[in-house]
Amino acid sequence: MDVNITKALNDKLYDKRKSGALELEGLIRDALAAQDHDRIAKIVHQLCHEYAYAVHQPHARNGGLIGLAAASIALGPEVARYLEEIVPPVLACFGDQDARVRYYACESMYNIAKVAKGEILVYFNQVFDALCKMAADSELSVKNGAELLDRLIKDIVSESAANYVSVLHTKPEQEDPEDEPHPFAFSLERFLPLLEERINVINPFTRSFLVAWITLLDSIPDLELITHLPRFLRGLFHFLSDTNQDVYTMTQASLDRFLSEIKKTARIKKGIVESKRSNSKDERRHSTDSIHSESEASDSTPLELPEPADDKGDASGDSGSVSEDSGKSVHGDGNWIPGQDVHVDHPKILEILVDFLVPPSDTEEEQTEILLTALRWIDNFFDICPEDIMPFVPSLLSHVLPRMSHEVDTVRKAAVKVNASLMDYILSLSDDNRPRDGTASGQIQLPPSLSELGKELTGAQRRDSNLSGRLLKAVIRDQANKADSPDGKDTRSPTPAEGRELSPRPIPELDYQAAVSALTLQFLNEHEATRVAAIAWLIMLHRMAPGRILTVDDGTFPALLKTLSDPSDAVVTRDLLLLSQISLHSDDTYFTSFMVNLLKLFCTDRRLLETRGNLIIRQLCLTLSAEKIYRTMADCLAKDEDVEFASIMVQNLNNNLITAPELADLRRRLRNLDNKDGQSFFVILFKAWCHNAVATFSLCLLAQAYEQAYHLLQVFADLEMTVNMLIQIDKLVQLLESPVFTYLRMQLLEPEKYPHLYKCMYGLLMLLPQSSAFAALKNRLNSVSAIGYLHIAPRSSSTYVHSTSSPTLNHLRQKSSEVGSNSSSSNASAGGGPSSGIPNFERPGRLKPRDGLEAAGGGSVKWTELLDRFKQTQERARRSQRMASLGEEEEVQEKMGPSPPPVPPKHVGLRPGSPAGAMKPPPVSAQPGLAQGHKPRSSLSNLGRFAGGVAGRRKDKK
Repeated sequence: MDVNITKALNDKLYDKRKSGALELEGLIRDALAAQDHDRIAKIVHQLCHEYAYAVHQPHARNGGLIGLAAASIALGPEVARYLEEIVPPVLACFGDQDARVRYYACESMYNIAKVAKGEILVYFNQVFDALCKMAADSELSVKNGAELLDRLIKDIVSESAANYVSVLHTKPEQEDPEDEPHPFAFSLERFLPLLEERINVINPFTRSFLVAWITLLDSIPDLELITHLPRFLRGLFHFLSDTNQDVYTMTQASLDRFLSEIKKTARIKKGIVESKRSNSKDERRHSTDSIHSESEASDSTPLELPEPADDKGDASGDSGSVSEDSGKSVHGDGNWIPGQDVHVDHPKILEILVDFLVPPSDTEEEQTEILLTALRWIDNFFDICPEDIMPFVPSLLSHVLPRMSHEVDTVRKAAVKVNASLMDYILSLSDDNRPRDGTASGQIQLPPSLSELGKELTGAQRRDSNLSGRLLKAVIRDQANKADSPDGKDTRSPTPAEGRELSPRPIPELDYQAAVSALTLQFLNEHEATRVAAIAWLIMLHRMAPGRILTVDDGTFPALLKTLSDPSDAVVTRDLLLLSQISLHSDDTYFTSFMVNLLKLFCTDRRLLETRGNLIIRQLCLTLSAEKIYRTMADCLAKDEDVEFASIMVQNLNNNLITAPELADLRRRLRNLDNKDGQSFFVILFKAWCHNAVATFSLCLLAQAYEQAYHLLQVFADLEMTVNMLIQIDKLVQLLESPVFTYLRMQLLEPEKYPHLYKCMYGLLMLLPQSSAFAALKNRLNSVSAIGYLHIAPRSSSTYVHSTSSPTLNHLRQKSSEVGSNSSSSNASAGGGPSSGIPNFERPGRLKPRDGLEAAGGGSVKWTELLDRFKQTQERARRSQRMASLGEEEEVQEKMGPSPPPVPPKHVGLRPGSPAGAMKPPPVSAQPGLAQGHKPRSSLSNLGRFAGGVAGRRKDKK
């Protein structure tokens, strides 16, 4: 360069540096016209090394920057060969500490890029990195200059990034298009590593810069940035947590754009698959029609050899039509559609989305916006690529179900929607093995229970009624279908799914074990909605694969049993449905194990038995065989050594047997002991019911075994009447007034047919203290007292009748004598009279003895043995209770320490000289309410009247 130019470029004034740059521009133009490239190269080298790289001379650096810009303007299109030396020093000035140097660097690069145009794309990564740093610059002027340069680079990228090839890579001898293509100046493969590095920034201005560039590159169709989305999607999602509203808005718009593009690509590919399928069907149809037409023609025309010319013409015509059709189909399938070659890595994207559902650690704060967007994306992927979701089902269950109880309403709704979509998809896969209604073949019509279950269970806050009904119908119909099968298996046959679009790729199989493990862990979740949804999923999965999951030995059975202690009724109800469903698809070993473990659970958790015992028993009787449940439990309780628990459990089972509407059929069966099944069922229950005296008595009332019930009452007299026993009798009297015992109250009208029923009722009356239950039973018996005299009146002809009795009563008593004499004679003839000492069980309404069995023993039911068993069981319970009370007393004495020596009694109120213990009782007049001449009130009990009478007689004797 000339001396004047070098001096001007080093000046501290901008105007002089600018005039020097103009002179330099003219000098380079002259050298370029003279083709003096050597001098141009020397000038560029001098500007770079003596000016632009002069770190400690800011004016020289500014002069070098403006000089490089002037040289680039002068070179014009020829600047490409010098960019390799011009660009690096300019980029180095972007990091200078002086803000003016950074500003002039932006200005210089702007002028260079404006001249170089597409050639600057060779250095795109370096320019992008510099601009990324300048976007967060603290100086406003520098930031404005960087924005101008950024706009220019964006324009160049939009115009040339997809197809621009640098002139330096183009050789004259490679102009043939068949030669190897030249590398483009811009390459996403070279740019994406830089983007992956910069996407983790936290500065909001840099984030806005990155989102703007990502949006721009995605808008260029030929670049196909969507193919590389997984490489920067994670960082882009993190931008949603930025507090800057502009960053959030731009990021959300960019993500929506990507999601729309993924949807569009998926639709295009599905459309191509359907088009190929329809074309193949049309070709097969056309070939079939042509074959049929040829066969019809050959049948209708005589057999003749065609002319050669005609044969040729026909052949050419046929071949022409076939080629035309095939050409049309090839042309139809061969049209290129934008987006059909775009490959989107759906599994990788889903992996990133699932990672965002993982709860943060304690030190991190959960970002609601990120979670919402991830859930929305996952829900859309069920329409985009459902077959790719299958490997992620266990992870989705682990993370989506807890979000159904999120404190934010929008997140909760989004999670519920994803859960619904996931359940619908899994249910749609089961359509291939789902049976259709088999009414035409005589099979039971099965409901679409799985889809109903899926729709019903996705809203975790919905209550039990509809859900329990739907699930119950499904389970019961499964049981009915299983029962109709000759081999006990399901008679349903698989049919292909209807109305579901076929996926272009095979669908992987669901990992049932991983899904079950993930769902079982949700039992520990503190929120009810999550636990309900987890059990709903288990019910659905077990219906899909009953033999593969939730078996006896897979470890989930203890967790399901423990869930019965859940505080939520909805959870317990669904857990019982699941356990019932497993029992339906398992053998008797599982059922027996279920009942035994359930009793163990009740034994260890008495609070569960008190609060949920009735609910559990009734729900199980709804979905399983009630008789099988009672038989199994009774068999276990009859062998139980814990007499206290057995008594409590029998009391609960008996209360449900009497009151539960679900057990109405069981009660009707007990009232009819005419067959061996009914008799064996009664005997099994009786042996277990012996642990509870009142329950045994009520069982005999249900079975109409009134004579056995009367003998039980006689045993009651030898038992210790505890408060608990009196309470049970009180409840039984109240139940006698319920509709369940309507038949019993009607039988009170037939004393000659049911003679021991009166004894049972009056026996209860004698056991009760005078209370509301006593009054209720007494009123009931008084209402039929006149009829009852038929039974309790003496049977001899010399019946004593009061003179004040009415004629009607005398007539009834005479009738009673006749009935009594007839019955006694019949008993004597049968050999079962009272003198025999064996209870008579051949009264009307009793079970008649079978052929080949002893008549005196009471037929097939050995009543005497049952009565002896009752006595033995009650005696064992008495001894056990006594041992327990002695043990408690010993524990109390050990805690209290040794007892003090006995203190001699002090005799109070003795007269002087009288012996000890000769205390006179107080006078009768001192006793309240019993003075001479005092008449007791009518409200006094019989015991009070009797005591008053005795006291009065003692006074008279004195």
